[in-house]
Amino acid sequence: MNVDSAEISKFDQLADAWWDPRGPFRTLHEINPLRLQFIADGTAGLEGKRVLDVGTGGGILAEAMARRGAIVTAIDLAGDGIAAARSHAEAMGLAIDYRQMAVEDLAAQTPAAYDVVTALEMLEHVPDPAAIVSACARLLRPGGDAFFATLNRNPKSYLFAIVGAEYLLGLLPRGTHDYQKFIRPSELLDMTRVAGLQTMALKGLHYDPIRHEARLVDDVSVNYLGHFRKTAVHA
Repeated sequence: MNVDSAEISKFDQLADAWWDPRGPFRTLHEINPLRLQFIADGTAGLEGKRVLDVGTGGGILAEAMARRGAIVTAIDLAGDGIAAARSHAEAMGLAIDYRQMAVEDLAAQTPAAYDVVTALEMLEHVPDPAAIVSACARLLRPGGDAFFATLNRNPKSYLFAIVGAEYLLGLLPRGTHDYQKFIRPSELLDMTRVAGLQTMALKGLHYDPIRHEARLVDDVSVNYLGHFRKTAVHA
């Protein structure tokens, strides 16, 4: 199974904090509107689209997409996180299909079932990110859109994402990231190309910890997002 048990345990321990806007996931809450708009712009709107959110955590992105009118399925292997996500969605009156399962298993069960697949801030938490990308591609219908967000691997990203965000500023819990699992854009582009995905956009995400604001930039040296489209001829 393409999973790091230590990662699952780490996020299960934080399950009760997913929906605390001032808690350990505050930064995710603050960058989520920007991530959502990037997805909505790339898909010409989410209304009525069948969407899969991979590595959903507590459902922050899944709920935002559901509010935009998407028909959302969301999966994760962290059971406590899925429980927290399901409970919050029910309290908000949102119908989201939450499942504790691996994306590779879902791809085997229901290939070409989704218009949009998202996997944001999760590729750097698994042993084999290429397998995740491949499974996401298989889940897309021809012409469907995939969105990935992760962290570049270089000295600058180590300084900003680990030393700065985790240890100096406390924006994330210490130990959230493993630098060795960070993914260079060239590596992600290789994974998507092999999976039959065409690159539509690649943008950096800059977060200002003083103003608590995020914006898209051309600099992909730290956090970055990619939009990819499944070619009609790829199986």
